[in-house]
Amino acid sequence: MSSQQEPTIKKTTHVEFTWDGSILIVKPQGPNIGQREAPIMNADIDPYLKSLGKAVKYMVLDLSGVQFMSSMGIGSCINCRNGAAALGAKPILYGANKDLRALLAMMKIEKLFGIAESRDALNKMVGL
Repeated sequence: MSSQQEPTIKKTTHVEFTWDGSILIVKPQGPNIGQREAPIMNADIDPYLKSLGKAVKYMVLDLSGVQFMSSMGIGSCINCRNGAAALGAKPILYGANKDLRALLAMMKIEKLFGIAESRDALNKMVGL
């Protein structure tokens, strides 16, 4: 995390947010994102992202706790990306396991995000 302030952490049932003043990390609380979890996550993410507004420079979708994702889960990823892009923030995908990366690649979803395969790569992408 960057900046001088301590990161703010907010948790909901299905999502943990970490905000440091310019980088928002959205971490779904897996292991599954399916038809039950996806709409709840969207209802948590959308208003929080909008409340931060243009201050968000990078939106990191941290999938390190997710093992499985249905088509609705993929829709949540796209929704998250679109919300970030609407604010002018760069969307970054981080922490996806091998199977999720293959699924996202097959669906061409990875083209919508910057992909950080390691913590070092993520830090470089966000300028740390």
